[in-house]
Amino acid sequence: MFHYSNGNLYCEQVDLDAIARAAGTPCYVYSGQSILDAYHAYDDAFGEMPHLVCYSVKANSTLAVLSLLARAGCGFDIVSGGELYRVLKAGGDPARVVFSGVGKTAREMELALENGILNFNCESEAELAELDAIARKLGVTARFSLRVNPDVDAATHPYIGTGLRDHKFGIGIDEAPGVYRRAKAFRHLQARGVDCHIGSQIVDYSSILEAAGKVAELIEILRRDGHAIDHVDLGGGLGIAYRPGDNAPDIRDFVSALRMRTSAGLTIVVEPGRSITGPAGVLLTRVLYRKKTPSKEFVIVDAAMNDLIRPALYRAHHDILPLHRASGAPVVGNVGADIVADVVGPVCETGDFLARDRELPDIQPGEYLAVSSAGAYGFVQSSNYNSRPRAPEVLVEGSRWRIVRERESYEDLIKGEST
Repeated sequence: MFHYSNGNLYCEQVDLDAIARAAGTPCYVYSGQSILDAYHAYDDAFGEMPHLVCYSVKANSTLAVLSLLARAGCGFDIVSGGELYRVLKAGGDPARVVFSGVGKTAREMELALENGILNFNCESEAELAELDAIARKLGVTARFSLRVNPDVDAATHPYIGTGLRDHKFGIGIDEAPGVYRRAKAFRHLQARGVDCHIGSQIVDYSSILEAAGKVAELIEILRRDGHAIDHVDLGGGLGIAYRPGDNAPDIRDFVSALRMRTSAGLTIVVEPGRSITGPAGVLLTRVLYRKKTPSKEFVIVDAAMNDLIRPALYRAHHDILPLHRASGAPVVGNVGADIVADVVGPVCETGDFLARDRELPDIQPGEYLAVSSAGAYGFVQSSNYNSRPRAPEVLVEGSRWRIVRERESYEDLIKGEST
């Protein structure tokens, strides 16, 4: 949905330069059509097979994004009470919500039960006991799945892998039958599924299929033990192409492979996040200065690590494109580079960079750049470090665009504080 036309970079039918000048920079911009296309790629690929696509809210929790998906019929995967609050405010159906996460509080469980969510993905026996106590207090029965850890390496960044035995997530898959058996003692819990999520930014989904095979074997054991398992939640984690020339996994091929590994009579739940919103967003930024030292050249921009922390946190690559390029040049890749420079921001940290040793055109102060594939884990991880107001967010739908989150003011920075 991002393309050059007559040398200008567009999102759908909107010139990004017009947004940058009107909304200011830094600024996040999302393509509504890209988000919907990715959701429907998942949903349509399942066909008539019982399924539920639950968008992973932690990837991008902006109300306008959630509302767009809710109107399309999407469910939601949440990891906090705040995310549930956002989903409800955006018009999401609580009966299509699953609650994941290793540290749910009693108040969060209560809020979820009061709103009638579909299912809890539980990660310890202590959590099961707490959930049973809350459900008993409210006089309801809570549906749950155990998140099992299959000890499968997702071959991703160590900070976002979640499926190995030394990770904090889940219960060892060999221990699961005993935990399900003991959970029968909880009168206000009902075991209805099995959950497994091994990590994020997975570009070779054979690891997910390996985990799915192990989960299928577990479900057969649980059914023989008399548990009424009716769904399997195989998480999310499908990666996207961040670098020019990278091949992102095909969503339809991935879903087809999952279907082949799932027993008849089960509803499949998936929790995609990055693969829905990641490619749909860019971070617009303006060049402030050029600086050259004996060993380095720097392009200093007005976006910083507080706006997009992924490069500093994960050494993540984001392609950086000028908003103006010679007509006919390709959309991806810095073809015809004139300089090699670090793209850095104003934050007072050496780790404040968006790119290092990046080939770029001869971009000058006052010109604009787009940091690509920033729609997931971008704004949602932004902060006010260095007392910098957080950026606005813009949603583009066809030829129209609108600000869906205003830029924070200095007054917003001190809201709730006292001297």
